[in-house]
Amino acid sequence: MKVTFLGTGTSQGVPVIGCDCQVCNSLDFRDKRFRASVYIQVGKLSLVIDTGPDFRSQILRAGITELDAVIFTHEHKDHTAGLDDIRPFNFKQQRDMPIFGKRQVLDQVKQEFEYIFARKSYPGIPQVETIEIDENAFTIEGITITPIPVMHYKLPILGFRIGDFTYITDANHIPEDSLKLIEGSEILVLNALQRESHISHFTLNEAVEIAKKIGAKETYFTHISHKLGLHNSVDLELPEGIALAYDGLQLTLD
Repeated sequence: MKVTFLGTGTSQGVPVIGCDCQVCNSLDFRDKRFRASVYIQVGKLSLVIDTGPDFRSQILRAGITELDAVIFTHEHKDHTAGLDDIRPFNFKQQRDMPIFGKRQVLDQVKQEFEYIFARKSYPGIPQVETIEIDENAFTIEGITITPIPVMHYKLPILGFRIGDFTYITDANHIPEDSLKLIEGSEILVLNALQRESHISHFTLNEAVEIAKKIGAKETYFTHISHKLGLHNSVDLELPEGIALAYDGLQLTLD
């Protein structure tokens, strides 16, 4: 399995428009963060988790030319807004793009991208196949994907586990039953928004404590705000086995 971080930023991305803080002005490429998304290649399957507003730029930057499926964690705009940019894959691969999500997610996507699902089809629009998922494991081309139910304030959303890789973003609470589903993961990805308390996201300290509790061999933090601090400085503070992810980071699992 190969995992590429397409984006590791929060809903506004980093730098934030109009901000002159040291993070937004940083020349370190690791402090430039598109909205959160990952590209996963496992066996012959290639998929992305979430298509945020930066999706087109992310795909071009990563040099991705094949995509078999899209999986959504939840319906917020910073995770769905780039769906239209699957069109080149439709044209190249000559097939509909399967998109997987909970009913509430697919309903929101159908509302936001009404033209995709309209009875009178407009030439050139994205071609999709919507596939509803719940909290039960499902397969795509023989690869098992296990949803990890978590809470994003009062909104139930999903993380996902594929083999020994678990990806969770936009969470501020992981139920005990979900922690059991994560046990044994070799690599864990978890959101760590900022240092200050937040209503719907883990803080840095909260994320560290959860990472220690889960005990994955490697943990990477994502969905990072400019308020967290400079990548290099924060990374030096973290315990062994825990690090900040950054756009373009690639991980390989046997």
